[in-house]
Amino acid sequence: MASTNELKNGLVLNLEGQLWTVTEFQHVKPGKGPAFVRTKLKHVMTGKVVDKTFNAGVKVDTATVDRRDMTYLYNDGSEYVFMDGDTFEQISISPEVVGDAAKYMLENSSANVSSHEGTPLFIELPVSVELVIEHTDPGLQGDRSTGGTKPAKLETGAEIQVPLFVTTGEKVKVDTRDGRYLGRVSS
Repeated sequence: MASTNELKNGLVLNLEGQLWTVTEFQHVKPGKGPAFVRTKLKHVMTGKVVDKTFNAGVKVDTATVDRRDMTYLYNDGSEYVFMDGDTFEQISISPEVVGDAAKYMLENSSANVSSHEGTPLFIELPVSVELVIEHTDPGLQGDRSTGGTKPAKLETGAEIQVPLFVTTGEKVKVDTRDGRYLGRVSS
């Protein structure tokens, strides 16, 4: 149990038997009436986002979430296999749990696997990863006032938008949260 005054981003709450992650919170103390906490919660399994308001000082049930650094080994066709670097224990995780993280995972890359009572909940990748561009068309300069972009396919199979000067075979830095191009990586 935790008080609503102790809420913070990333905390997992157990509300009515379902797990929710706090993505945003704001303590509000209006001029009249009692203080309250306005939160934005994301359902751990479905990804659904809801707004919920708690009275200040109310106790909320927190879930114990085990976060472990693991190495992504391979995809066996139906599931993703991860290994704990300390115990060498391997676990298989379904594509639904891995979600969009699969677009930016290379074999032998590290990821943070969060689980509750032995059930994997979600995968967290580093904020940015370095990937090689497998294919992109040559950029053509034209009449425009701002820099243009073009689609590029990464070595993981994901498609992102890159500036026109980026070529096939270059290594780029990509934001894993939204797939944005962050820059070229000099080797």
